[in-house]
Amino acid sequence: MLKIILPTIMLLPTALLSPPKFLWANTTSHSLLIASISLQWLVPTYYPYKNLTQWTGIDQTSSPLLALSCWLLPLMMIASQNHLQPEPLARKRIFILTLITIQPFIILAFSTTELMLFYISFEATLIPTLILITRWGNQPERLSAGIYLLFYTLISSLPLLIAILHLHTQTGTLHFTILHLTHPILTTSWSSLLSSLALLTAFMVKAPLYGLHLWLPKAHVEAPIAGSMLLAALLLKLGGYGIMRFTMLMTPTPNDLHYPFLTLALWGALMTSSICLRQTDLKSLIAYSSVSHMGLVIAATMIQTHWSFSGAMILMISHGLTSSMLFCLANTNYERTHSRILLLTRGLQPLLPLMATWWLLANLTNMALPPTTNLMAELTIMIALFNWSTFTIILTGMATLLTASYTLFMLLMTQRGMLPAHITSIQNSNTREHLLMILHITPLLLLILKPELISGIPS
Repeated sequence: MLKIILPTIMLLPTALLSPPKFLWANTTSHSLLIASISLQWLVPTYYPYKNLTQWTGIDQTSSPLLALSCWLLPLMMIASQNHLQPEPLARKRIFILTLITIQPFIILAFSTTELMLFYISFEATLIPTLILITRWGNQPERLSAGIYLLFYTLISSLPLLIAILHLHTQTGTLHFTILHLTHPILTTSWSSLLSSLALLTAFMVKAPLYGLHLWLPKAHVEAPIAGSMLLAALLLKLGGYGIMRFTMLMTPTPNDLHYPFLTLALWGALMTSSICLRQTDLKSLIAYSSVSHMGLVIAATMIQTHWSFSGAMILMISHGLTSSMLFCLANTNYERTHSRILLLTRGLQPLLPLMATWWLLANLTNMALPPTTNLMAELTIMIALFNWSTFTIILTGMATLLTASYTLFMLLMTQRGMLPAHITSIQNSNTREHLLMILHITPLLLLILKPELISGIPS
């Protein structure tokens, strides 16, 4: 565990002391080394916990997410180089420091075996994200986006803290391993209902559930590219991971507590997909699409079967890579045309043909086309939901149809059609951007060869 966390912390002096010429090269290569070491966590094991220290341990639920979070740090650095070009050196260093600071907290949140430490690191990820959005965002509206993010997260996570303290007074411990051994207290009292509701709400806001999702499009649209990748690929997954962890620990929740969440999640997948069809803003469209994908994850984690958990796990990983790639592509368009409006960035395929290939690949992955893990995950989730209740097939089927239609709409709007008159000369796509896309799409295409690495099932 420490052999990942310590090099990650040592990235801080690397970023501070590197000579200006080698600043990006040093930090990116160092974080790529850490990412490659972290792949060993994916090795399946018979033990419930690997690398168990006193506070941290890795099991099948957390190892895919940990590998994903280590994998995305170098990608965020590669993506951010262009828009930090005009900034002075000190600000570049501060930006890289902010990105690196968030990493140990995310690793701790995914690998901790103690609830209080989980809560602390869960909340600590908020501060660097807030700095990223409110300092390096593009528009002045970034301040209101930051306030939305801060208050949604804080108001929802205060009940979580109270519920964790309540659990501690009930059982006397907060360790996962010991909590698994304690007998569930079979009560139908108000306190157990309210505590399970409090535990769920914090993660529902983070995940985000439809109805509590209003901070997400705002934050995504205003964030710089690294902030968008971080939010879409990692911070939303904290919500899904929290639900998967806590629903196993909670006293058997009354069934009627699950119904509103399930209904909202599936209905929200439908609603946000149809909102996507009416979007004019590219980043906003991608943000709403992640709400609809996470809606499926929430619905799957609510019914708590083996199939649905493994489907939710695979969908979280594949959505993390896909939406991160889509945000990178949107950012390449934005850096060239300085506009996120779909009408003003039409017809870029003849100008940037290789970028159009990446657009096609990313959109087909987002649509869940056969040789991708997205399809496997969505099918697993739909079968699990159909097995739980036959009527869910109507909602999930319509959501799939709408997902395909808005994804094709996004592809046609950005790549096809007449070139707008104001685009006269456009900068070529460069090797850095192609490398970034390759590093996103390769894991997605390789994981289908061995999906049990990320399925979350102990092998």
